[in-house]
Amino acid sequence: MTSSILDALDPADARRVLAAGRALTLPQGWSPIAESTPADKAYLITEGEVSVRKGGTEVATLGPGAVVGEGAIVNKTLRSATIVALTPLKVVHFTREQVQELVEDVPAFGDALRAAAADRLEGS
Repeated sequence: MTSSILDALDPADARRVLAAGRALTLPQGWSPIAESTPADKAYLITEGEVSVRKGGTEVATLGPGAVVGEGAIVNKTLRSATIVALTPLKVVHFTREQVQELVEDVPAFGDALRAAAADRLEGS
């Protein structure tokens, strides 16, 4: 499955990242991120699984520990994919501003986000 982006952080930084966001529960079938829309939020999946779809075709599934929506924020672009909940989800929601602040204030988090975004670009 998916390794956690928090694994790259020391425990204090991981707690800081989690505390910066807002815990939410999202229903199965919900699409919190749509392709070709502005980058206004990101989610850290803590429970459940999502489908990553480009042009309606599934290109990946992601689960606990994955961050979705960060690539467009980090790269300052429109969304490159749609995210659909395959199961009920527990996530930590971050606004664009929170992600940008965390990238600046927690360098290891910024490095982990950039690495995840780059890995996804290579895989597409």
